Amino acid sequence: MKKSIPPCLATIVSVFCLCASAETVTPLKGQPPEMIQQDISACQAQAGNAASTSTTPESGGRVRGAATGAVAGAAVAGARGRQHDEIYDKVDDDVKQEYRQNKAKDAAVAGAVVGGSRQRQDRRQDRREEPAATASAYNSCMQQRGYQITP
Repeated sequence: MKKSIPPCLATIVSVFCLCASAETVTPLKGQPPEMIQQDISACQAQAGNAASTSTTPESGGRVRGAATGAVAGAAVAGARGRQHDEIYDKVDDDVKQEYRQNKAKDAAVAGAVVGGSRQRQDRRQDRREEPAATASAYNSCMQQRGYQITP
């Protein structure tokens, strides 16, 4: 024999949940108020953990950008040297090496700036997406435990 929740208790639980999270939690399996509160707490904790592990910001954007920039700078310096072979062949090897290194350094600095900028953009995007991921994880958890969630 299934126990049913009195309508007044379901209304109280719904109002409590509505105030707490702007949602209505309706038990579908006759869960008692203590169980409802435990399930809400457990699902909130689970949703918080799921969101924090799924949006771990990636680090090293500046370093990767600098490395990419250095490689690009060296490649550009080599290409420019080949472009002007008649002048480039007359230049001392040490001067050629210094030219390549300077181009690589300049490009590495630019790459670090671009890499840092991209990393900040990614972090901002992650912060914007985190509330939706948390809400989705919470709703999924509550539905699995036998509740209907209505906004």
